[in-house]
Amino acid sequence: MHTTKYLTALPVYNEVDSVHSVLDQVGLHCDHVLVIDDGSTDGTAAALATRNDVTVVTHQSNAGYGAALMTAFKYAISHGYEAVVTIDCDGQHEPQRIQDLVTRLEHSSADIVSGSRYLKKFDLNSQPPEQRRWINRQVTLELNERLGLALTDAFCGFKAYRCKALELLELTETGYAMPLELWVQAACHELKVVEMAVPLIYLDENRSFGGDLDDGGTRLNYYQDVLCRSIAKLPGDCPELQTRELAG
Repeated sequence: MHTTKYLTALPVYNEVDSVHSVLDQVGLHCDHVLVIDDGSTDGTAAALATRNDVTVVTHQSNAGYGAALMTAFKYAISHGYEAVVTIDCDGQHEPQRIQDLVTRLEHSSADIVSGSRYLKKFDLNSQPPEQRRWINRQVTLELNERLGLALTDAFCGFKAYRCKALELLELTETGYAMPLELWVQAACHELKVVEMAVPLIYLDENRSFGGDLDDGGTRLNYYQDVLCRSIAKLPGDCPELQTRELAG
């Protein structure tokens, strides 16, 4: 039995094929579920309207993955939750591990428990798309070098956060690179991060990021630009990170 009051939040954009099956599973492992429908146009909104077991917050137009997560964080904080678990709605995360993330958060002094698809191998692991794995590895290495972190997976969306820690952050990046801004601010505030191994599952290796970001070089440049801008915006009480960025 968990003593932490936690919310499970799912950012959703055009997930009509998976939304019911994922939410059915999520509901088995938590009592409070929030869906952020980020302007879906494929029938997802109509599907969500049939459910009375989840709370739905709707963005009228597609604002971005980062914007959906920020909405989830604000909702969790404003509604008095102690923690929020984020999980994607594409079937690539296992809802039965939600409680493992919360347990790890409760039994440690961590501010963030972050799923890692590369911490250990599971029998059901998929072979990651080569380009995505290379970009993840490259960005994770840069994060660790510049921020003094020890991450193995910079982009896994399956995480548990303490809301008190989230209150310290001032996130502005609305796109897919928002986790990089979050890592920069987490390092500045000296938040404790613990990784938890989760399976590496790719159900659609050709899933689109949208527009120019489907090009690997463009996506890498975008991630690096957000990382540099996030470090450059740090306040003066994070001199060590500023120094690392200048040295890099």
